[in-house]
Amino acid sequence: MNDQNLDNAVPPASTDSLLSSADIEFLLYDWLRVEKLCERERFADVGLLSATMDEEIGGIQLPQTVATACFTWFQSANIATSSYPMLTMANASLLLEYGTDEQIETFVRPETEGRFFGTMCLSEPEIGSSLGDVTTRAVPDPGGDEGTYRVHGTKMWISGGDHELSENIVHLVLARAEGDVPGTKGLSLFIVPKHLVNNDGSLGERNDVVLSGLNHKMGWRGTTNTLLNFGEGTHTPHGSGGAIGYLVGERGKGLSYMFHMMNSARIGVGAGAVALGYHGYLDALRYARERRQGRSDDGRGKDSPQVPIIEHADVRRMLLSSKSYVEGGLGLILYAATLLDESETADTEADRARAALLLDVLTPIVKTWPSVWGLKANDHAIQVLGGAGYTRDHAVEQLYRDNRLNPIHEGTHGIQAKDLLGRKVIMAGGEGLKILVEEMRSTLAEAAAGASWNAESGALAEAIDRVETVTAAVWKSAEPVHALENAWTYLEAVGHTVIAWLWLQQGMAAEAAVRSRGDSALRRGKIAAARYFFVHELPQTGPWFDLVESGPSTFTNLDDTCL
Repeated sequence: MNDQNLDNAVPPASTDSLLSSADIEFLLYDWLRVEKLCERERFADVGLLSATMDEEIGGIQLPQTVATACFTWFQSANIATSSYPMLTMANASLLLEYGTDEQIETFVRPETEGRFFGTMCLSEPEIGSSLGDVTTRAVPDPGGDEGTYRVHGTKMWISGGDHELSENIVHLVLARAEGDVPGTKGLSLFIVPKHLVNNDGSLGERNDVVLSGLNHKMGWRGTTNTLLNFGEGTHTPHGSGGAIGYLVGERGKGLSYMFHMMNSARIGVGAGAVALGYHGYLDALRYARERRQGRSDDGRGKDSPQVPIIEHADVRRMLLSSKSYVEGGLGLILYAATLLDESETADTEADRARAALLLDVLTPIVKTWPSVWGLKANDHAIQVLGGAGYTRDHAVEQLYRDNRLNPIHEGTHGIQAKDLLGRKVIMAGGEGLKILVEEMRSTLAEAAAGASWNAESGALAEAIDRVETVTAAVWKSAEPVHALENAWTYLEAVGHTVIAWLWLQQGMAAEAAVRSRGDSALRRGKIAAARYFFVHELPQTGPWFDLVESGPSTFTNLDDTCL
């Protein structure tokens, strides 16, 4: 399925007996829409929408680790199409945690059945990540039940905000209830469905939620991205102005509730970045094995046959680095999913709390590191294909365009970096960072039992030491403005350290498997990628840590007239 066809399709404009180009485009759009509806039904019928949920809601209680691994296949096949179920699953998960029994029955159950899709509505046209400045307001509905409000405002950058792929769309809207305090502490969360739902579960009248515009994007074109108006008076449900919304949980706790969905979405973004990077890497690998160009550097004459480009060192460099990024990133995503499982199912409360705290610390890295380095793998894929990669004859250019969104949405690279250095590594007295360091040093102790990874272990030990010392140095005397000035470099350095740790685990596991079960291309590939990461990638953390520790004020003291 080509997402660009959906992006360009328009309704028919001709009444001639012969089909015009506009008619054909509309028919193509309609066919693609029907195909997506069938995909939605198949996805829901096999239980994937509710896979990780409890049996009482129709789920199969699949571990998050397994579900995450399975879902990356869908993200790799078509990231735009997979966004609809990803958002819906995160939406349903939030409501299962904080919604009432009635809200779960009315909205979550149809979501798990694939009949309703979900969104998250945070940003506004002039308010992106600065959510404390949200202007959307909610007024208690005088004619409604307790907890029913009338919502007025505008939301921007809403993925899946309007479409015809589902019977209904369940918007989770961040708004300020009338009379509540300014800032984030005054924000509440409301369910604002596209269509109201009757007591018997059937669809009622149209709610006052209006599509005001579509954002035409560089990539990810199969997911509509919208500007939505709430309560502008286009529709007047129950004979009154304002979109009807239902309060979720308590007033003033909307942002904390929304983070339940946002953190889930951030793991999903990291997984999507890995999937797109992996897809591009595999396309480039296949092309490099088939494409013949140039001759070997071994001194053979010009009359020797051309060789597959995979025999050229620079192509191998790009492929091996890409492999280290995407498979290292996949290890990170699955480790995060494992922590999510442990935070809910570990035997003791202490173990559950430990896993949750470690996941909190890692979440900015889980979202951002694959978004940056998975995109680099897509960049390499275009380069391996050369001029062909820059054309639409191959998928790698679209994969790059799609992946370019991931460093932006669900919190930009810079926002995640400030979250990591400014909040996560110092929260709870630095306990989360302490747990991460303990886990990494535990792997070093395991590696010490053998000799084959001594060099890598030594390099990792130095990087782990720098994580501790640099974090302490940054916060010893620095004001937040100066401490956070180089947060993005800090995230890169800590992220690379974490990935090196995971590669050491994978390398040792692959080596042990060779000893016990024999050699294989898979195991050799893991070992090669692990050693590449330690030789070519981890050394970059030294200068990065040096820069953060020295605390240059390049940007704080910059006169913006110089730019």
